Amino acid sequence: MPPSPSAPRTASTQRTVAAVHAAPVFMDTGATVDKVVGFVEQAGREGIDLLVFPETFVPGYPYWIEAYAPLDQQGANAAYAGASVEVAGPEVARVRSACRRAGVGTVLGVSERLPGTRTCFNSQVFIDPDGSLLGVHRKLQPTYAERIVWAQGGGSTLSVFDSALGRIGGLACWEHTMNLARQALIAQGQEIHAAAWPGLSTMAGFEAVADIQIDAMMKTHALTAQTFVVAAGNPVDATCLRWMESAIGPQKHIAEGGGWSAVIHPFNQYLAGPHTGPEERLVTARVDLADLDAVKVWVDSRGHYARPEILGLRVDRRPLWHDEGHRAWPAVPDHDIDPPVSGTD
Repeated sequence: MPPSPSAPRTASTQRTVAAVHAAPVFMDTGATVDKVVGFVEQAGREGIDLLVFPETFVPGYPYWIEAYAPLDQQGANAAYAGASVEVAGPEVARVRSACRRAGVGTVLGVSERLPGTRTCFNSQVFIDPDGSLLGVHRKLQPTYAERIVWAQGGGSTLSVFDSALGRIGGLACWEHTMNLARQALIAQGQEIHAAAWPGLSTMAGFEAVADIQIDAMMKTHALTAQTFVVAAGNPVDATCLRWMESAIGPQKHIAEGGGWSAVIHPFNQYLAGPHTGPEERLVTARVDLADLDAVKVWVDSRGHYARPEILGLRVDRRPLWHDEGHRAWPAVPDHDIDPPVSGTD
């Protein structure tokens, strides 16, 4: 039998983490940032070390892309680009200041606008408890109709960050189906995984399967990566439905409710949740990074379970977009591409 996750803990390796199960003030960027700051301040009062927010919490997930004909979406899509944020802009600066005051680390899902353009990404912004910006992950492959509003992210943002709280990385939604993207995080020694989700179970055709899919993907990554998973999903509220109807017209494909949020141990026990539905709350659990040592006795995907002489991983980390650093693409030296090994990254 695998060892119990309740083995003796040391204070230096314990963290209190929480998934933010909440809806944004849909398409109101300023009000949603106010709400983010409020959750950060609450976390500080409650002794929470790390908050993980749902997918594109700022300014909200664009559910209309699944519900209306593309030609009917033009005005909404233009408004969405306008409501998106730049990482160097005042909105993220406000959140960073709140994190510094509260001493809370945050992984914030945003629709990120590329500086100097109207191009956007489905991004996660990683902020340390001292307010420093650790980095940004841009979703590698927008799913289905998401390609209407978001560009593809590049390998230079597929990273695990050295935080004061541990080695933290994340992925958004069905990016978790990309096994090699998950392996890229595994190979970087991820300890805490921030998973961002929308309210998939509210979408027509997904009512019976969405939560089952999310549960399976979250447990799979927890076990195969030997990492604690903090998964945050936003419920759809009446504000979102009213905005879509007023901006585009009546629809019958998206309903109120949904969202799926949980904290999962590497051996797949729920430490908190799963919580679903309209009730907003912080889904909070105490985790102990020392548990990873016992788990890795059984399976260590960066070590004895890697088998690099048989299995290989190639990650192209060359900058893709103009704000990601110097670009020399496609003709660059081989050292800009990670070698095909799975034991290190």
